[in-house]
Amino acid sequence: MAAFTLAGCQPAPQPPAFQATDITGAAFARDFRLTDHNGQVRTLADFKGQVVAIFFGYTHCPDVCPTTLSDFAVALQQLGPQAERVQVIFVTVDPERDTPELLKQFVPAFNPRFLGMSADPQTLRQLAKEFKVVYQKTSVKAADDYLIDHSAGTYVYDPQGRLRLLVPYGSSPDAIVQDLRTLLTAS
Repeated sequence: MAAFTLAGCQPAPQPPAFQATDITGAAFARDFRLTDHNGQVRTLADFKGQVVAIFFGYTHCPDVCPTTLSDFAVALQQLGPQAERVQVIFVTVDPERDTPELLKQFVPAFNPRFLGMSADPQTLRQLAKEFKVVYQKTSVKAADDYLIDHSAGTYVYDPQGRLRLLVPYGSSPDAIVQDLRTLLTAS
C-alpha cells in the first residue's frame, strides 16, 4: 500500500520540450500521396522509422523556400549520422512550372537526400486543404511570370508517422536540430 501511495506522489512524466510548435494529436495533415522527382509515388508510410519534415513551396520562390531548405540542410549536417533517419520533403504549390526535372535539379541541390514532390492541381488543392496550407498566385506579369504567396511552416512527423511539430519559418538550424534529435531519441 505504501508503494502505491508513493507512486501517486511521483511527478508525471513531462512531454518533450520542443523549440517548434507542438501539434501532437492534430486531426489534419494525416497522410499524402505524391509523386517524387524520380517518378515514384510516395505516401507517409514509405518513410516509417524516419522523422519526416514536409514543406510546401515552389522553385521560383525568391526567399522563403530556399531559406527553409537551406536551414534544414544545415540542420542535417549538424545531426551527423542521425541525419540518415530524417527525410525532408518539398511539395510544390506550382505544378505548372515545377516539372519533375526542375524539382530534381532544385531540391537535391540543398541536400542530395531531399525529395521534391508534386501532384496535379486538383490533388494539390485537396492536399493543401488536408494540410491547412494556403497558396495563391500574385504579381502575375505573364502566364509563366508570377509569384505565389504560400504558407511557410514545415510539418514534422516522428518515426512512427505521427504529426508532432509545426516548425515556423525562420527557425534556426540549431532549433531544428534540437527538435529532430528529440524526436529521433524518443523513438
